[in-house]
Amino acid sequence: MLDKPALRALPAERYQCGNWETHRVNIDYHVAFDHHWYSVPYQFTPQEVEVRATAATIEIFHRGARVASHARSHVADRATTVTEHRPKAHQRYLEWTPSRLVDWAKTVGPATADLFERIIATKRHPEQGYRSCLGILRLGKQYSAQLEAAARRAMALEACSYQSVKSILQCNLDSQPIEPAAQPTAGCRLARPDRRSDHRR
Repeated sequence: MLDKPALRALPAERYQCGNWETHRVNIDYHVAFDHHWYSVPYQFTPQEVEVRATAATIEIFHRGARVASHARSHVADRATTVTEHRPKAHQRYLEWTPSRLVDWAKTVGPATADLFERIIATKRHPEQGYRSCLGILRLGKQYSAQLEAAARRAMALEACSYQSVKSILQCNLDSQPIEPAAQPTAGCRLARPDRRSDHRR
């Protein structure tokens, strides 16, 4: 009874045990935890943060201050992203959808549409695929007549990336016959798709 005056009200929410891990923020401003990716404000790339995980939430701290909080997801190889965590330039990609990009690609030709679908499908985060596709869209302004042939060649070589299409166009490889074992011309090596979680095109 002597302690009663010092007692405080119980917390409104039940205490949840949490697991703590230290991670470095990826170049795409996401942190991996239990095979899922959670965003943090892009300014924290590539700093170390502490992740506190409970059964229901993921909290991310930097130097003791909480910088992000998410509902925990158990869907593997997917990302939970808060729009405000993206740089302003990346937020512009939200105006685009996969179907809108592919519809534009269809106006060029079926190979370009297939290329866009492949690029989008192989990226962990949608904005990575959007940047590559929008880069190819810009190439189309300069190489409108050759873009479909370049896309066909990129698909045949399994070099489905912005950099590969750019190399094909710059080296005039779009007009050459496609062979299964075709090798890029010296000095015009094609860029293979980067499957790591960075932001290279």
